[in-house]
Amino acid sequence: MRAFYLALLVLGISQPLLLGAPKLSKQDQAFLDDLQRRTFNYFWELTPATHGLTPDRAPSPSMSSIAAVGFALTAYPLGIERGYITRDQAVERTLRTLRFFSTAPQGAAHTGTAGHRGFFYHFLSSDKGLRFRNNELSTIDTALLMGGVLFSGEYFHRENPQETEIRHLADTLYRRVEWNWLQREDHLMAHGWTPEKGTLTHAYQGYNEAMILYLLAIGSPTYPIDPRAWEAYTKSYFWGTFHGEEHVQFGSLFGHQYSHLWIDFRGIQDPYMREKGLDYFENSARATRSQRTYAIANPLGWRDYGKNIWGLSACDGPINAVIEHRGETRRLHTYLARGVSTQWTADDGTLTPTAVGGSMPFAPEICLPALKAMKEKYGKALYSTYGFFDSFNPSLNKPLNNLGHGQVVEAQGWFDTDYLGIDQGPILLMIENWRTEFLWKTMRKNPYLKKGLLRAGFQGGWLSK
Repeated sequence: MRAFYLALLVLGISQPLLLGAPKLSKQDQAFLDDLQRRTFNYFWELTPATHGLTPDRAPSPSMSSIAAVGFALTAYPLGIERGYITRDQAVERTLRTLRFFSTAPQGAAHTGTAGHRGFFYHFLSSDKGLRFRNNELSTIDTALLMGGVLFSGEYFHRENPQETEIRHLADTLYRRVEWNWLQREDHLMAHGWTPEKGTLTHAYQGYNEAMILYLLAIGSPTYPIDPRAWEAYTKSYFWGTFHGEEHVQFGSLFGHQYSHLWIDFRGIQDPYMREKGLDYFENSARATRSQRTYAIANPLGWRDYGKNIWGLSACDGPINAVIEHRGETRRLHTYLARGVSTQWTADDGTLTPTAVGGSMPFAPEICLPALKAMKEKYGKALYSTYGFFDSFNPSLNKPLNNLGHGQVVEAQGWFDTDYLGIDQGPILLMIENWRTEFLWKTMRKNPYLKKGLLRAGFQGGWLSK
């Protein structure tokens, strides 16, 4: 199948290769049904119905993450399609969320606002939805929020007052984001802005999760960025071969997943990928396979790594401390963007199921067995009310004082006791894309996304229609 797909790209055939409904055993169907339902419930049960501010994590008390809200807005229609909730329930929750963001105070003040110039702060307080402490106005997190906002506008298409309002609010929220305000002179997008320091110095460059940021910003009908941003972005890519897979490098798998939640990259190519003879979907598949091969090789000798226990991405970790492991000194971390590539390695023995679940469409032949093996091997220590806890480290299998997160289960390892919204989202939504292509089919209708892709130089596949 993969060879046929690549042959289509080489020949310039513009028909997208659809995955089709995968043929699953009853056991696999039951496993995925249970995982998706539990993961959906994170967003449905833990998001306050009053304002829709999805928690960054749970059960630990936390602020709200606007990226998690974007995943939640995308999850509600999925809940309708899967029969978890009614359409009326989803409409009400979606409306309350969009109304909140449309009326939340904006401005340059240090406190008392939720955003500025259409952008929103990365984290908002869980009660009033205002800036949480001194965190930044985030370009990428606003883009992930807008992914969910625009998805809502596409899905709720019925001609009644409630769904008409959803479409109006979604359009208004997207149109008022002043994307060009945070585009730098070198055309790259800055990470964000704070009232205290102004525009942040770092920009999104090198391949990462920011494809959706650039494409939504380029496609804006009101405040578009210069389309030369896409060329500037792709010029900063690093191409290399890691564990037998040649692809654009980025060590953490979330960078190969987030934009793909909403954008169907199968069979469409920008100038960079046309030159390489593949597309971004296959690029993510190669990154996924390379991580599994790395885990099998296990150069650092971490416990349990292998063909079905693998997956490095940004996630929780046990502690910021130095430990002894196999006679060597190793440093462990709490939250960290873990990953491996030709550019860098950040591997402290901590794995995360979202790295695997979020890559399901790219490499189901290795991702599905891995998810099942994790659940079977670690049981309730890793899999509970809302599906998979965020992360685990089998090498840390002895009691340790002052853990930053989670617990050590004797003889099994360290396990997080929190779920993270931005890691739950890719598991739920990418499994659905693999099973039904639901998100991709819906977002292919969005004119702003399509405009952004075309302006960035993408051609072929579903864009040709």
